[in-house]
Amino acid sequence: MLFDLDDTLLNRNKAIDKMFLIILEKCYEDIKHSTKNEMLQKFKEYDKRYYGYNDKTKVLGSLFDEFPPKYRLHRNYIQDFWNNHFPHCFSINQNTLNVVNTIKKQGKIAIITNGSTQRQKAKITNSNLNSYFDLIIISEEVGLSKPDKRIFALALNKLNVQPEAALFVGDDLEKDIGGCQNANIKGIWFNPHMIKNDTEIEPYAEIHSFDRLVSHFT
Repeated sequence: MLFDLDDTLLNRNKAIDKMFLIILEKCYEDIKHSTKNEMLQKFKEYDKRYYGYNDKTKVLGSLFDEFPPKYRLHRNYIQDFWNNHFPHCFSINQNTLNVVNTIKKQGKIAIITNGSTQRQKAKITNSNLNSYFDLIIISEEVGLSKPDKRIFALALNKLNVQPEAALFVGDDLEKDIGGCQNANIKGIWFNPHMIKNDTEIEPYAEIHSFDRLVSHFT
């Protein structure tokens, strides 16, 4: 079984909440509760807008422009600040880990993730996921990214597994499910928020909780 990382194995939304608290502590003072809520929503908007870009300068820069901080990070330091702090905001849910362990006893498991090598490796190491998986593929490291079917084929080749013997689970319909199905891998859409599928992509299966994965693998 092949896994996506962000918003599949790891809860990125919770990590963004933690990152926001770090930014508040480092850069702001005496912010009203109502303003904090507004700032958090804007921060999430900017994060979503620039999701997939390695350079996160615009995310924090946009927040600072709209809500001027007392201690503004220098533009040249924003990227390092993000890289140093954000990976430490991630932790893996124990239930998710239990599911991963159950599946690992029955077959090979791997991660295929888009993103910068430095940040994704830090997230994986900080969550101790590197000790569980047989293979971890990061887009920047291999020069391919989802939904390119070649990144899925690369993983199968390294694992010595045929496409029909593999399953991929991810939260992104286009990048994860569309991509893996182009490589003839069955795609399981992890959809905990029960988002409506407005695409033409038809997942092999849809699950709303991680526990459901086990039944697909046994």
